[in-house]
Amino acid sequence: MKRLQEWLHTRVPIDFDRVRDLTNEPIPGHLKRWWFALGGTAAYLFILQLVTGVLLLFFYVPEPGHAYDSVARITREVPFGWWLRSLHKWSATGMIVAVCLHTMRVYFTGAYRQPRELTWVVGCLLLFTTLAAGLSGYSLVYEQLSYWGATVTSNLVAAVPGIGHFLARLVRGGDTVGAATLTRFFVAHIAILPGLIGLLVVAHVILIRVHGVSELKFKNSDSEPRVYPFIPDHLLIEVSIALVLMTLLNVVAVLHPAGLGERADPRTTPEHIRPEWYFYFAFRWLKLTSLRSGVLGTAVAAVVMLAWPAIDAQLRRLYPKREVSVAFGVAAVVVVVVLTIWEALA
Repeated sequence: MKRLQEWLHTRVPIDFDRVRDLTNEPIPGHLKRWWFALGGTAAYLFILQLVTGVLLLFFYVPEPGHAYDSVARITREVPFGWWLRSLHKWSATGMIVAVCLHTMRVYFTGAYRQPRELTWVVGCLLLFTTLAAGLSGYSLVYEQLSYWGATVTSNLVAAVPGIGHFLARLVRGGDTVGAATLTRFFVAHIAILPGLIGLLVVAHVILIRVHGVSELKFKNSDSEPRVYPFIPDHLLIEVSIALVLMTLLNVVAVLHPAGLGERADPRTTPEHIRPEWYFYFAFRWLKLTSLRSGVLGTAVAAVVMLAWPAIDAQLRRLYPKREVSVAFGVAAVVVVVVLTIWEALA
């Protein structure tokens, strides 16, 4: 064994003890509560998305005449294809939930404040790209609802003032949704968006490593350690969460496998067009307003979210003894939940 270690060290001259010291930073004690460590959960689900997505790529054909048939073949003929597709679908749903909950946790604990403003911005961009990945993946099935969902999405893009027409043609690959549209959604889903998510994750981790995790203090927590080591304590916590998630995902995949609707038909508009559940709030907002007002309202909300650390700093100067940001956050969550439930029950 010693000779093997010497041989390996000669070929790979890395001081692994030094690497461990660099990565084994102290973790604040509050992260032992799993609901405060949802960033790792989203990262695990992203890895599962990559693995199942690559396996599905062996059978998927990104062409309008064959896309639906290839998904049907995966679901009905490929051994365990239904299971892979269901894992891919439910891990995507879980990743969106985890990123949303993690964003809420960071917001309501004030972890976006100085000096972590850029960490918040990168986290928001991760949320937006995760939602975009879910939207593009939903469109690849090429069933009726996913096809018309892509049509509605391109119409929304066209409503952007000034550059809407150009952006819509860029998304569609022409004036209407067709073969070029499916190809562009496919490239975005398997290459552009995963690449962006990967880069943003790296930037997010670097910023967290530089500034550290914000420490929270709770009442009656004197008996808990202030910090604990990343290796092996926190690593074992993340592995335990991953094992529980894998079990839950398998149960959901078996009990509620991914379905398949009717084949896309550009000549027939479905009676009820509806996006995936994580866009229900935006869809209901569009129904309550005009197309352009709905798009502008969503864009303004995204910009406000990105700029919130600066807005929060001004609010704290105006109201130093009040947590006005908490009230804004509660109001925003209530609005999103109400609109989502409203659309779900419609």
